Amino acid sequence: MDLQPIQPSPATASATRDADAPPSPDHDRIIETSIPARLDSLTWSGFHTRVVTALGITWILDGLEVTLAGALSGALKDSPTLQFSNFDVGFANSAYLAGAVLGAIGFGWLTDRIGRKKLFFITLAVYLSATAATALSWNVASYALFRFLTGAGIGGEYTAINSTIQELVPARYRGWTDLVINGSFWIGAAIGAVSAIVLLDPAVINPDLGWRLAYLTGACLGLVVFVMRMWIPESPRWLMIHGRPEEAHKIVDDIERSVIGHVEAQSQALPKIKLRMRDHTPLREVAHTLLVTYRQRAVVGLVLMSAQAFFYNAIFFTFALVLTDFFGIPASHVGWYILPFAAGNFLGPLVLGRLFDTLGRRVMITLTYGVSGVLLALSGYLFSIGALSAQGQTIAWMVIFFFASPAASAAYLTVSETFPLEVRALAIALFYAIGTGIGGVIGPALFGVLIDTGSRNSVFAGYLLGSVLMIVAALVAWRYAVAAERKSLESVARPLAVVE
Repeated sequence: MDLQPIQPSPATASATRDADAPPSPDHDRIIETSIPARLDSLTWSGFHTRVVTALGITWILDGLEVTLAGALSGALKDSPTLQFSNFDVGFANSAYLAGAVLGAIGFGWLTDRIGRKKLFFITLAVYLSATAATALSWNVASYALFRFLTGAGIGGEYTAINSTIQELVPARYRGWTDLVINGSFWIGAAIGAVSAIVLLDPAVINPDLGWRLAYLTGACLGLVVFVMRMWIPESPRWLMIHGRPEEAHKIVDDIERSVIGHVEAQSQALPKIKLRMRDHTPLREVAHTLLVTYRQRAVVGLVLMSAQAFFYNAIFFTFALVLTDFFGIPASHVGWYILPFAAGNFLGPLVLGRLFDTLGRRVMITLTYGVSGVLLALSGYLFSIGALSAQGQTIAWMVIFFFASPAASAAYLTVSETFPLEVRALAIALFYAIGTGIGGVIGPALFGVLIDTGSRNSVFAGYLLGSVLMIVAALVAWRYAVAAERKSLESVARPLAVVE
C-alpha cells in the first residue's frame, strides 16, 4: 500500500493516524502517497477510453444544444408565437451565456468542495430539465429564462469535466485528450445541424412545432449520459487531499487492475508527495492563490478565455443570421452549412491535438490563436466587399475554426492544469465566467445589432475586433504561457496541502 502515515511531532501525534484508519474529524492527518505518480505512469487503456467517451458525450450534447440554438434562429423569427427579432435572438443567446457564467462559479465552488462526481449528476439534471422546458417557451422572456438555466447547467459541466480530465488522464496524454473531448462538441453540432434540416423542413413538420421538438429530442438523448457517468470514479487526487485516502487508494487499485491486470507492485519506488489532508480550502486562500501566488498564470488564463469566448460565441451564435440576412439562405437550409463548419472544428483538435503534447503548449497556443485571428481578419474583409458566396464564406469559416477550435480548448487546458488541485475547478469556473462575461455575453448581442444594420462593413468591424483579441492572446501566450506538456499536475502547480 502506498499511502503511508508520516511520523508526527508530539504536538500533532493525535492528529496523525494510519492511512487505513477512518479519517479523523479534523482531517489534519499527514500522508505520503504515490497516487499521482501511479496515475501518470499508466498507459492508455480501456478505462481511459471509457472516461473519454462518457465525458465526450456530454460535450456532444452541448454541441447539439448550442447548434440548435443557432440553427433555429430563423425558425424563432418566423414563429407565429414568438416572432423574435435579431436582437431577441442575440439577447436569448446572451442569457444562455450569462447562465453559464453564474452556473460555472456556483457549481465550480461546489466541485472543489464536495467532489467532481456528485457535480456530474447535479449539473446534468439542471441542464436536461431546462432544455426540455425551453421547448415549452411561450414568449421571449420565458425562452430567455430557460436558456439561462440551461447555460447554468452547462457552466457547471465545464468545471467538473475539465477537472476530471486533468486528474484521471496520464500526463503524456493530457493535452490531446483535453482537446479532443472539448472538440467532440462539434460532433453534437453536426447532429444538431442534421436535426435542424429535418425538423425545420416545412414539408415534414410544422415549423413552429419543429424547433420545440428539436429541444425535446436533445433533452431525451441526454438521459443516456446518466448511465455513462457511472463509469467514472471520483478523482483519487481530490479524495487523497479531502480526508478520504482509503477511497483514493482503492480507486487507483481498481484502475491498475483494469489497465495492467494487477495492482502495481513497484508503486513504492515511484515518486511520493507528502500532504496534509483538509476538508475544504478557505476562500481567502483561494483568492491569494489566484491573485498573488499565480497572478501571471491568472492573467494568461483570463486573456485566453476572453479572446476565444468573444471569437467563438459572437460568430457561432449569429452564424445562421449571417447566412439568412446577407446570403438569402432559407432558415430550413442552414443546417447544411453548419456541417462543414462543424467538421473543421472537430478535425482541428483531432489533428493538431497531439502537437500540444509534443511541440508544447506555448508554441501551439501561440500558433492556433495567431492563425485564427489573421484568417478571420482576411475572411472578414472578403465578406465586406462581397467577394464570398455562402459556400465560400462557409469554407472560410471551416478553415478558420480548424485552428480556432484547438485554440479555444487550449484555454480550458491552460487554466485547468496550471493551478493547484484544491482550486482547480473554481479557477476554471472563474476564468470561464469572467472570460465569457467579457467576450461571450457581449459578443452575440453586439453581432445581433451589427447584423441588424444590414451593413457588411459593420459586421466586418465586429470580425476585426475578434481578430485583434485573438492575436493579442497569441502574443501573451508566447511570452507567459507555462510549458506544462508531459509534466505531472503536481509539478506544474503544487497542491496547497503539500508538506515540505
